[in-house]
Amino acid sequence: MELNSNDKERYSRQIALKQFGETAQLKLLQSNVLVIGAGGLGCPILQYLAAAGVGHIGVVDDDIVTLSNLHRQVLFSTNTIGISKATAAVKVLKRLNPAISIQAFPVRLNNGNAFELIKDFGIVIDATDNFASRYLINDACVLLGKPLIYGCIYQFEGQVAVFNVQDENKQLSANYRDIFPSQPEKGEVPNCNEAGVIGVLPGMIGMMMANECIKLITGIGNILINKLVIYSMLTNNTFEMEITPNPDTKHLIPTDEKAFKATQYPDSCQTENAFEDVGIKEFLQLMEVEDTVVIDVREIGEKPIITSFPHINIPMSELKKQVPTITQGNILVFCHAGIRSEDAANLLSNGINRVYNLKGGIIRYNIQ
Repeated sequence: MELNSNDKERYSRQIALKQFGETAQLKLLQSNVLVIGAGGLGCPILQYLAAAGVGHIGVVDDDIVTLSNLHRQVLFSTNTIGISKATAAVKVLKRLNPAISIQAFPVRLNNGNAFELIKDFGIVIDATDNFASRYLINDACVLLGKPLIYGCIYQFEGQVAVFNVQDENKQLSANYRDIFPSQPEKGEVPNCNEAGVIGVLPGMIGMMMANECIKLITGIGNILINKLVIYSMLTNNTFEMEITPNPDTKHLIPTDEKAFKATQYPDSCQTENAFEDVGIKEFLQLMEVEDTVVIDVREIGEKPIITSFPHINIPMSELKKQVPTITQGNILVFCHAGIRSEDAANLLSNGINRVYNLKGGIIRYNIQ
């Protein structure tokens, strides 16, 4: 494979670097990277990897764009509210660089689909915002032998590391569990949605993660292998911590794919109010996302009868007696005025599913 004239012009400023050149650019164009999460971290990562010329990029995210995302998730706009993040991100990235391949996976990563999604990609980037996903992604990458670029943010600080890279002796570098062996229990950490974040921080940490990915692909520079960088945006201080692979954590990782699929990864960030209120536009858009369950929590026969979209009816009186087990995907709940459905959303918030409540109920939108 050789660079064509368009490639040489598009990537001319990178190629001009002595340490980079056409050889590194070709490595980028021949690479494939899976970015899990198209939110605050994912947006800058995707933007810069696409611009740099990573040849094939996969985008995994089952969420939709909401107004509260826009102060930090810069691939989106008010026009994309209610649309799948993965789908919206891919449309923007294809306009940025139509010469590369970009694929949307508008699904929630879980232990049932992780192996299938990850196996065909050379590098995985964890741009998620919850502990369940971090441990799940880490364990899948260890079992599949995939390098993993990790980043996270909390209020005014961020972390970046590169895990699970094979050295010349085919030994793997440290992984996420070598720093944080086990998931925190529910209540031990602040709610991820309520902790807050300054919009520029995920942009800064996301660009650092994209930088590590480019270095890993091209072989330039010093990569954050067996190191964790902690950055404070308030002080501009950066602290680098050495990580050593710990053989005592190996038993915490499932032994094979079968054991992995049987492992539960509960989300420690979930609280009693771990659901999101949405309007009718977002509600209807969410119905189009794969593995979505729509639940009417009004009593059987309660008027008006809804015929405009498919749903199941589980009255609130029944829901309180026995919460249904829904193993994956989104849960949308609604009622007449949005009061009972708020209680239902709380009951259904289990750390496995994303739960959304139609704020104001069907009466607000005159749904029939």
